[in-house]
Amino acid sequence: MRILRASDHRRMPWKNGGGETVEIAVSPEAAGLAGFDWRVSMATVAADGPFSIFPGIDRTLAILDGNGMVLDIEGRAPVLLTTASDPLAFQADIPVTAKLQDGAITDLNVMTRREGITHRLVRIEIAGGKTLPLMSSTCLLLCHRGALSFRQGDETGALAAGDVLLIENRAESVLEVDGEAQCYLVSIVTN
Repeated sequence: MRILRASDHRRMPWKNGGGETVEIAVSPEAAGLAGFDWRVSMATVAADGPFSIFPGIDRTLAILDGNGMVLDIEGRAPVLLTTASDPLAFQADIPVTAKLQDGAITDLNVMTRREGITHRLVRIEIAGGKTLPLMSSTCLLLCHRGALSFRQGDETGALAAGDVLLIENRAESVLEVDGEAQCYLVSIVTN
């Protein structure tokens, strides 16, 4: 297990040059935008416009902060995403346009290479003690708001807002957490 502190996340321009993203984790480590197997990032969207196209990639998006945005995904009806919405999965290699509802938003973005890798993103509210099942060999727990402590076997630690716990090679295990926090759990599966 490894804690990825918010202050260490890497800032980089969007693929389409329209903004900036905060890269939380990528595999393989230090992979560029064209060579990753999976990637977890956050971005502030401050203007309406198109999403970057990533051939062969599946993506899931969740709104972390702001009043939401409407996604116009080719071949689907427009979808309003807000902080209360479930994360939305869609292909990253088809045209997608975003229209903000009322000001900038911050989103959480999970992307995996369609050939051989899948992912799942869920929002989890922590209010006291909780056991989180870890069903895949790679999991990331983002503490979005609040703070929590965690334990798995003899390993313990704490996350503050913006910190991420990266858990690798621990499929079908559990993570004990305690605190008051809104979190997002990313599960990455290699097929």
